[in-house]
Amino acid sequence: MNEDAHTDPINDDLGWMLGVLFRAHLRGAEHTIGDLPGGPRGYQVLVAADREPARNQGAIAEELGIDRTVLTYLIDDLERDGLVSRRADPADRRSRLVVLTDAGREAARHRREALRHVESRLMSALTVEEASSLRALLRRAACAAQARDPMTDLCAVAEEATDRPPPRRRPLPRPAPRTGATRRPAQP
Repeated sequence: MNEDAHTDPINDDLGWMLGVLFRAHLRGAEHTIGDLPGGPRGYQVLVAADREPARNQGAIAEELGIDRTVLTYLIDDLERDGLVSRRADPADRRSRLVVLTDAGREAARHRREALRHVESRLMSALTVEEASSLRALLRRAACAAQARDPMTDLCAVAEEATDRPPPRRRPLPRPAPRTGATRRPAQP
């Protein structure tokens, strides 16, 4: 870094700093969590589901800032891969709790360990104390931002910021063909 780097206005721009760190984290994490359904979102769902007591889809959607419909498709994919299961909420049978399977718990644990290595490389310019302080400060700022605007889909914001295509989603089911009266072509 040259001597002027500390006085260059771009180096004092929070958005630039966060963007550089975010893209570096994303590149490292892609090798770690890219194979999960939904990639980073799928990993976040696994982590959110790895809590007691189990929570319903709505609570997970709100916490992660993911649209409920998008989350439903993502959980479908995670369930199909045997990483989560849904069970009826005893307190409200209309609600579904998202629960990690043994395979999902192992996948989350393995990915969490691998991400710690990515994060260690990312923070290698900092002392252990500095890295811990940075995490605490970022956590406080992130929680405050989420509390101010809880329904923002933060994953979509991140994807737009990195110009990444959204994760592959299953197509919506086609409506069933209509039965009954059919229209006749107009007569000339």
